[in-house]
Amino acid sequence: MSAAAHDPIAQRECVLALERLRVDGVDGDPGSAVQADMRLAAGEIVLVHVARPAQGSLLADACVGVLRPAQGRVRFLGQDWQALSLREANALRALVGRVFYRGNWLDHLNIRDNVLLPLMHHTTRSSRALIEEAQGLARQFGLPGLPDGFAEFSERGDLQRAACVRAFLGSPRLIVLEHPTAGIFEQVLPALVRTLRAACERGAAVLWITPSLSVWHAPMLPASRRLRIARGMLMGGE
Repeated sequence: MSAAAHDPIAQRECVLALERLRVDGVDGDPGSAVQADMRLAAGEIVLVHVARPAQGSLLADACVGVLRPAQGRVRFLGQDWQALSLREANALRALVGRVFYRGNWLDHLNIRDNVLLPLMHHTTRSSRALIEEAQGLARQFGLPGLPDGFAEFSERGDLQRAACVRAFLGSPRLIVLEHPTAGIFEQVLPALVRTLRAACERGAAVLWITPSLSVWHAPMLPASRRLRIARGMLMGGE
């Protein structure tokens, strides 16, 4: 009998597959290129340490289908991002939640609209239902409600909490987190771990990318695996 037959993770639905992936660095910088071969199953939380945050963002962009690989394929729920039309990819991306390393807040929208916008055009749920879910998530992450101010006038900790709300809104199947606890690790971690566990119980898969070794080593994080990017390769870390 094969080893996979005894591995409960191997028997779960594959949410994300990186197949001989290579993404090139910005402006041809070979130092920020990334190569990866990985399978992420439903219910998994994989922590990835990156020495260079730019590499983490490249990997995240490839995972969510907004960056064309130089080599290999990325499959999300069995679908090759590059084989989809723009409309098909955008619809599928509604099943992806993300915390961006640099925030990715649109200046002309307030935080509330920034949080709601990614799902507004790709869901059959009413605006009221989305707002109620977002308000509930905001309270879970320590906010009094969904902020309606603008990012440039908001405190960093509140923006990080709002970014977590945006990432988990709509019960996504893939959640990509780029250093979600930056500056507020102790304050936000209990809520984040609870929300991660609930998402995984619903069948989500989580890719948590961090430049912080202390976060990567943190024993309270329920990681299935801890990986790292070294010499441009995604590899085992323990």
